[in-house]
Amino acid sequence: MRQGLITSIVALLLATGANSAGAQDRPVKIGVLGDQNSAYSDLGGKGSVVAAQMAIDDFGKTVLGKPIELVGADHQNKPEVAANIARRWYDREGVDMITDLTNSAVAIAVQNVSKEKKRIDLVTSTATTALTNEECSPYGVHWTFDAYALSVGTARTLVEQGGKSWYFITADYTFGYNLEDNATRVIKAMNGKVLGSSKAPLNTADFSSQLLEAKASGADVIGLANSGADTTNSIKQAAEFGIMKTQKLAAFLPFITDIKAIGLPNAQKLILTTAFYWDYDDAKRAWSERFFKLHGTMPTQVHAGTYSAVLHYLKAVQAVGSTEAEAVIRKMRETPVDDMAFKGRIREDGQFIHAMYLVQVKTPEESKRDWDFYTILKTIPGDQAFAPAAESKCPLLQKKG
Repeated sequence: MRQGLITSIVALLLATGANSAGAQDRPVKIGVLGDQNSAYSDLGGKGSVVAAQMAIDDFGKTVLGKPIELVGADHQNKPEVAANIARRWYDREGVDMITDLTNSAVAIAVQNVSKEKKRIDLVTSTATTALTNEECSPYGVHWTFDAYALSVGTARTLVEQGGKSWYFITADYTFGYNLEDNATRVIKAMNGKVLGSSKAPLNTADFSSQLLEAKASGADVIGLANSGADTTNSIKQAAEFGIMKTQKLAAFLPFITDIKAIGLPNAQKLILTTAFYWDYDDAKRAWSERFFKLHGTMPTQVHAGTYSAVLHYLKAVQAVGSTEAEAVIRKMRETPVDDMAFKGRIREDGQFIHAMYLVQVKTPEESKRDWDFYTILKTIPGDQAFAPAAESKCPLLQKKG
């Protein structure tokens, strides 16, 4: 009996050692979970996979002596699908970090799974401010933009230009409400007023009823609190109805790929806020030309954000000598972000603080070449672009006092 017990213990120790060795030998694995085939596929989609791979290549393809592996999946804009993929990746496929996460409900669902599993999620492609407030996580970072940063600069500028009355066409889920609410606060604080709002579900093909209501309101500005294909369709149809002849149109989250699809004749003079513009400086131009050769479009701010997030994650893994989530996220917060796309810092609530750019879409006559779409009106410093820490509802930040 004693001999059998000893044999069992030895076998257990050998198995444990083999499993440990296997864990040590396994690759560092990054998952890109996005919308591959629907309304948001152009702004993120396969381009986010390309951007993540560029970050891995620029880092050196290995970290801690291990290969870096990239996996991708389509969450179909369904939170339950996204959560199931995240669980499978974490539990069975050895994924260490998940990024992209287009769609607010998807991002919240995966951030909650990541919190439960004590894994890192870096959200680079959705706007809801809940990620750094009620739904904040010690393992989560909201990277590229949020509803506050997107709406405040645009709304403030248009009100200053005389756009005192507004009507909103809003995506009928958390992301759209977030954009409308943040813009409304700015508008009312500047003595403007909101005359009304129409909701539209994701992937709406026909915005005629919402646009006609907006036109009939007589509002100075029609605010589009939507994104992706919904923004493209609503702007094209607004041009067909001649709305921009008498009213201004404000799009809170159009991407450069949307401007390409809409065309400068229809999109000209739109004012918007963006976290990244490919033609801003030499470093961004050089990286964006590389991206273009691989993907066939200039990068959106989501693509740049995904590149930046993956690169910063890998630098932190290298610095701490481990993929252990708590050590890595601590190093990510301690270390300033500094790459071709962004310079900034990660706050304790998970908000990445960095500059944003207020831009205006060029007229066809002003554009000198393809993808030459934006005139930079103003750089908004990070401490003005994002909501102040004092307004955060995240308990992690409140604990820090």
